[in-house]
Amino acid sequence: MKLALFDLDHTLIPFDSGMAWTRFLVRVGALNRAAQARYLAYCHEYLAGTLDIHAMHHASMAPLAAFAPEQLRCWQAEFEGELAALLPASMLALVASHRDRGDLCAIVTATSRLVAEPFARGFGVAHLLATEAVWVAGVPTGAIDGLPCYREHKLARVQSWLDARSTPPRDLESFEASWFYSDSASDLPLLAAVSHPVAVRPDPRLRAHASTVGWRIIDAM
Repeated sequence: MKLALFDLDHTLIPFDSGMAWTRFLVRVGALNRAAQARYLAYCHEYLAGTLDIHAMHHASMAPLAAFAPEQLRCWQAEFEGELAALLPASMLALVASHRDRGDLCAIVTATSRLVAEPFARGFGVAHLLATEAVWVAGVPTGAIDGLPCYREHKLARVQSWLDARSTPPRDLESFEASWFYSDSASDLPLLAAVSHPVAVRPDPRLRAHASTVGWRIIDAM
């Protein structure tokens, strides 16, 4: 069996899913406009390598505790309905090429599951490894449950997922071949662990590393 893993933001999609969700919530009146500026500030911290993902997750998820679980489900469904036109045909085709030949496929993203689930469904990927929120009475508290699916923790989350599968392979090394597609140097631990790392429109640090070690680089998708 072969394995294909995909980062979400700026890899499968040419934008940040969390920002898209924040803008959606502002538009429906769930958040005020200042939420966009706060989220953008966290994005700048990410680019600078100083992001506290726990703080970012809390700022994004804690305000949603003010709404009923049914409202959150309704907003997620409405958000999903707007995504179809935003998913790049080239990346839909890439995912389909792996899926159609029987590869085990998963999206591996630092984005919270609430936001990432609509994208996973849109790309037809059954397995989603995302940052998990702590939920109480059907609403998020703002805390992260377990390890965030971020930086070196992505590799740990993938290994835990495979180990928990009911059928082999149960570790990366046992797959006939494995791919991970990502745009970010923050994903270097997982990229280095697969047999076919692919840098997709990579950031400068990842581009330099990929060029040095001879990894495939995709600039036009």
